[in-house]
Amino acid sequence: MAALHAGNTNQITESLPVTQSENTSSAPLPQQGETGHMPKTTGVLWGLGIGPGDPDLITLKAFRLLQSVDIIAYPAPEVGASLARQIAAPHIPKEAEEIILRLPIGPDLSLLEAAYDRAAATLAKALEDGKSVAVLCEGDPFFYGSFMYLFDRLGGRYPIEVVPGVSSIMACAAQAQQPLVSRNESLLVIPATLSEDLLAEKLDQAQRSGHALVFMKLGRHFAKIRRLLEQRALLETAIYVEHVGHEDEKILSASEVSVEAVPYFSMLLLPTAA
Repeated sequence: MAALHAGNTNQITESLPVTQSENTSSAPLPQQGETGHMPKTTGVLWGLGIGPGDPDLITLKAFRLLQSVDIIAYPAPEVGASLARQIAAPHIPKEAEEIILRLPIGPDLSLLEAAYDRAAATLAKALEDGKSVAVLCEGDPFFYGSFMYLFDRLGGRYPIEVVPGVSSIMACAAQAQQPLVSRNESLLVIPATLSEDLLAEKLDQAQRSGHALVFMKLGRHFAKIRRLLEQRALLETAIYVEHVGHEDEKILSASEVSVEAVPYFSMLLLPTAA
């Protein structure tokens, strides 16, 4: 880990991801209180949902915790700034101690798993020292949230509390002014990362059942979604939203969206796929 200092205030520590040239095996996480003969009181790990982009959508509970925890941690790519930290920036105290959890982006799941192992070990050390740690998570921690992978590694070893956040789906519907479901209607959420055949199967299921539908994580997968919607005459019906709550937010009909210009943080809403 490399210790950094931002100005004369925040102390920032980085948990760096492993590379292919490194040994991806990780040392086992310390068991709670294993360093002494008597049971040890550890710090609490908080998973904070901070919403999809608009800093004003953070909950009061999350805001209060940001002011009181010992350490604020957040995921970030191997190079560049953390989106989660950017969202929460107006609410982070100047004197806060911070940990950056660097995670690789790419198809190699072994590298990602090893990076989460290392991030969990970094957080475990802080918890063993009795410090409370808040991990920022875009949207909601337990809805496609990165915090889940830390929870899997640290749950049962340390006390963990999860603070729900506004999910991107709810924010997109609100910004598009498009109600999604009412009364006895159902909502089907589908990651666009699935195979085209499986996506077609789920889309047809939604059409037969009259479900409202959301496609998440579009990015480079938008081309196959567009093909499926065109084949079913749904392209004009689908509402496209990208970077909801950010300054560069866009809301368009799916028919207006260029296949080459779709970011990962985008989604399609179909209030009814029938």
